[in-house]
Amino acid sequence: PNIITYNALISACEKGGQWEKALALFDELQQRGLEPNIITYNALISACGNGGQWEKALELFDELQRRGLEPEIITYNALISACEKG
Repeated sequence: PNIITYNALISACEKGGQWEKALALFDELQQRGLEPNIITYNALISACGNGGQWEKALELFDELQRRGLEPEIITYNALISACEKG
């Protein structure tokens, strides 16, 4: 699997309310040497938000910036939504 496959899987977890599985897939993709991109982080932040894990969503936001990724409007919307649900 490549990053596109993992992004699709993480997005499916987000839509299915499986935030823990989404984070497990995130760990797995990194163990396989793949680099997460902004799409990965957007889906993860949304998944955590849907699961009421606003603090983890904030951690992921910080992490993506440390990796040099540029947040998009989708990123900010997902983060705001996560904080609203927390």
